[in-house]
Amino acid sequence: MPVTTSTTRPQNLLDPGFELTLRPMRYPDFYERYRDAIKNTWTVEEVDLHSDVADLARLSPAEQHLIGRLVAFFATGDSIVANNLVLTLYKHINSPEARLYLSRQLFEEAVHVQFYLTLLDTYLPDPDDRAAAFAAVENIPSIREKAEFCFKWMDSVEEIDRLRTRADRRRFLLNLICFAACIEGLFFYGAFAYVYWFRSRGLLHGLATGTNWVFRDETMHMSFAFDVVDTVRKEEPELFDEELGRQVTDMLREAVEAELQFARDLCGDGLPGMNTESMRQYLECVADQRLTRLGFAPVYGSENPFSFMELQGVQELTNFFERRPSAYQVAVEGTVDLDEDF
Repeated sequence: MPVTTSTTRPQNLLDPGFELTLRPMRYPDFYERYRDAIKNTWTVEEVDLHSDVADLARLSPAEQHLIGRLVAFFATGDSIVANNLVLTLYKHINSPEARLYLSRQLFEEAVHVQFYLTLLDTYLPDPDDRAAAFAAVENIPSIREKAEFCFKWMDSVEEIDRLRTRADRRRFLLNLICFAACIEGLFFYGAFAYVYWFRSRGLLHGLATGTNWVFRDETMHMSFAFDVVDTVRKEEPELFDEELGRQVTDMLREAVEAELQFARDLCGDGLPGMNTESMRQYLECVADQRLTRLGFAPVYGSENPFSFMELQGVQELTNFFERRPSAYQVAVEGTVDLDEDF
């Protein structure tokens, strides 16, 4: 890949090249996001899953089915995200400040994968059950549908070496928006709702603890990606036309339907306080928030039906079931922006 020197610096964030110059800093906000992410270090070893084993034995068969499907999705979801980071985002976002953040994000995705690996080893002691969970994309239709959605909207950029044309940059934007708004901002937020539903009933405290930290990481990942979109909108406003708005709206609609198929699989005929209809309202509400944040018109007008998810909109989230605050930070010297709605 051509290296960009200080005398031939690109004009825009998506200009082809490989900018190396950190001084003078062109995108200091990306660098500050990297610094904030460093403060949020946590390890899987801090999550205590021992009490969850007893809780699992108390769950009804329908609830056990839900948990089995949920951890199967977790087993593959972050791997899709990590692959896209390496193969697409790092290659095309031409900012050394942004690449610092993306490097940190890749580390965090690896921690998430380790957490979900530990979760599966704890929740599914039978090796055959674990093998089936790791092969969920192949053998669980509702998870396969979500994966196919991801590949549909994201894979077309892999073959592009450089973003030379307007069409190339639009394809990259669709990849980034799918990555941030649909996968991290909708699929994972849907999964978090099931976890916090259990937590609201005093169950699966260890899962909730780890999810709190994953939630915080994913919120920061999404916010960074939206900042990249904002920067591109400022530098190349001609890319954000009616066609892009239609494509993004169609994408969010497809994501909601894929996640609803997953909800039907998980919830069956419905569980106390959790069913497909309430999940539909929640997903539509979240999708509208993502569209609004991206500068496009909302389409659903639904309200959040889950009061337990309102807890997730605050920066200092302390789970009363835990032995320590889940807003744990290393070397805190500032605040972390977690003002995205649930």
